[in-house]
Amino acid sequence: MDCPRSRYARFPRRLAALAPLVAALALLITAAVGCATLSGDGDSTARADTVAADTAAVPATIAADPAARRRTTRADTAEAGRFDRGRMWTFDDPPTDYFEQKYDFTPDDEWFRRARLGALRLPNCTASFVSPRGLVLTNHHCARELAASTAEEGEQMIQNGFYAETQEQERRVDDLYADQLVAIEDVTGEVEAALEGAQTDAERAEARRQVVEDIKQRRTGEVDGENLRTEVIALYDGARYSAYTFRRYSDVRLVMIPEADVGYFGGDPDNFTYPRYTFDVSFFRVYGENGNPLEPEAFFPFAPDGSEAGEAVFVVGNPGSTSRGETVSQLAFRRDVSDRALLAFLESRRAAFEDFAGEDPSEQMENQLFTLRNATKRYRGRLEALNDPYILARRRDAQEDFQAAVEADSSLREQYGRAIAEMNRIQQQKRELGDRYRAFLMMENPSYASATLRRALVARRLLERREAGASEEQLSELREELLGVADQPAGLDRRLLEARLRDLREHLSDSTAQAVLAGRSPATAAREIVEGSALRSTDAAREVLEASTLSAGDPALETVSGLYTLFQDFQSARSGLEARQQEVARRLGQARYAVRGADVPPDATFSLRIADGRVSGYEYNGTVAPPYTSFYGMFNRYYAYGDGTPWDLPERWLDRREALDLGAPLNLASTNDITGGNSGSPVLNRDLQLVGVAFDGNIESLAGDFIYLPERARAVSVDTRGLLEALDSVYQADRLTRELREAGAVETARR
Repeated sequence: MDCPRSRYARFPRRLAALAPLVAALALLITAAVGCATLSGDGDSTARADTVAADTAAVPATIAADPAARRRTTRADTAEAGRFDRGRMWTFDDPPTDYFEQKYDFTPDDEWFRRARLGALRLPNCTASFVSPRGLVLTNHHCARELAASTAEEGEQMIQNGFYAETQEQERRVDDLYADQLVAIEDVTGEVEAALEGAQTDAERAEARRQVVEDIKQRRTGEVDGENLRTEVIALYDGARYSAYTFRRYSDVRLVMIPEADVGYFGGDPDNFTYPRYTFDVSFFRVYGENGNPLEPEAFFPFAPDGSEAGEAVFVVGNPGSTSRGETVSQLAFRRDVSDRALLAFLESRRAAFEDFAGEDPSEQMENQLFTLRNATKRYRGRLEALNDPYILARRRDAQEDFQAAVEADSSLREQYGRAIAEMNRIQQQKRELGDRYRAFLMMENPSYASATLRRALVARRLLERREAGASEEQLSELREELLGVADQPAGLDRRLLEARLRDLREHLSDSTAQAVLAGRSPATAAREIVEGSALRSTDAAREVLEASTLSAGDPALETVSGLYTLFQDFQSARSGLEARQQEVARRLGQARYAVRGADVPPDATFSLRIADGRVSGYEYNGTVAPPYTSFYGMFNRYYAYGDGTPWDLPERWLDRREALDLGAPLNLASTNDITGGNSGSPVLNRDLQLVGVAFDGNIESLAGDFIYLPERARAVSVDTRGLLEALDSVYQADRLTRELREAGAVETARR
């Protein structure tokens, strides 16, 4: 099947030239997702180091090696691989030799410097400079709430999108900033020296806190420039420490954001899946102190020809967190207790928000539901990974290899030989708190806990301290904390309180539940508490505080009193175990670093990393996912599902369909190692030209919190060719596309 009018029509011809299986599937794939080709990555064998896989093929290592297929399912023969802990390399120790071995490519210091300076960290995502005039590219889902905050009265920013046709129309976003990493210093020795005299976990924690503050002040003063701030990043669970100094840009203005229907095309059903057809992009501009667009030292121009299947690509971004350094017993605790409890919590709170959304169909409520749905799906995938015997067996094999290396060295054996056993004991003690963990999870979380209940917990502390003779200053701080709890709509407050009361009834003893519920159902108790408590709102709470009439007889306080001591004891026990766990994890990190050094990258820490990979399709659901999707697939989904579904399209897109080159690549899949926090990361070729912007991973990538499996996991990105095509043909954003195209010429001249 050809792609009419498309300059990308060569894709199906490549498909037909592949293996017979792919040729047989070509028509099906083209109809569903547009023109495509397929490629494999070379790291799918268990012990493989750097196997090249530049030729296009159905994931070659699986198709050609039946044993590789068996290794993905048979736990009894699972073996750890070199890259099980991932390929999120730090800029502290760039993997130059590995890149040369893997890709026949040796980037120099200037290459890494430009890659570092071109990337930005937003409060919860990644972004990058893409023009010499401070233009910044990130994801739609990173910008939707921020963009909505700039909306004028009656303007439906999320629904209709926004485009500034002139520079004067660009809108400043008050709460948005962008941090650029400008300097890195290894401060491990300084931190370790400060910890030497500490005898207890508490003393170590305080010594660490103090030396970190000292380093932050010192480094911020030493680095040239203005608007600087320093963070001390713990790498390898605290085996290494680096001081990262950032330049913060606070004048950031909205340039363009598409409609939510395309920015989140496919909605929750398509989230964490591939093939995808999502236009998940947005543009901002950074302005300098003089009020003019910033002229950044480095930026990433769009690659004129995009990428090709099998091509090496590099994601530069800020992955949030992973747990690949945890022991098997820690993963088992997650599987049986913490992650299982968190998933149940997210599902119940999602139900509460969805039930209330009928009363409040606002954009703010839709944003909160977006976050909850995203988290629920993510943790469901994490839990499935933790229940996969192959993944746990592979992690166990890695742990046994590590323990053997420690035992083989007398010095390491003496220092760290019992560390895993110590961690196992801590996990067993944490399991003994399992019911209370489930009952009290996120008890004081500002987003998903009842505001009335949160005020009651603070009020209980306030009354307790008052009776104990606390100073007026201490009491004043508690009053401010109580009044600082933001109001919630009464209907949402009641539903969240009901969900909490259900948790308490299910996981605490009958006597405790009876003391809290007093024979009532959770629904009845929640309604009576919210309606009858003086802590139901900030104004009502202020009145009783000013009149000194707050009493233990308040319905919310009575509820809290029945579980307060148990809650406090749980918090104390948990914090003690977490402190011990952190210290043992630090020792394990030191041991791992002694065994492997920087050849194994550390867990993600929401700090800048570079992840290598290849553009590649993969086998799934008995078929093959292509490396690229196109606008054909987007419109196919729309016509298959129709209006009013997650695959609905805005009128603007339907009106301009004939103008679109439907064969243009819209999304791409690659083997880059990413996780939450990487959203908005630039996907670069070896010339530091932009070929995509990462926005998601496939469902298989959710196991990446615990292990990196490139034969399964894929990063999903918006292809820059499809990005430009939509800006040109749908939005007719001439000012924006002209700037993006001219950026390439400017970058060439700079070199």
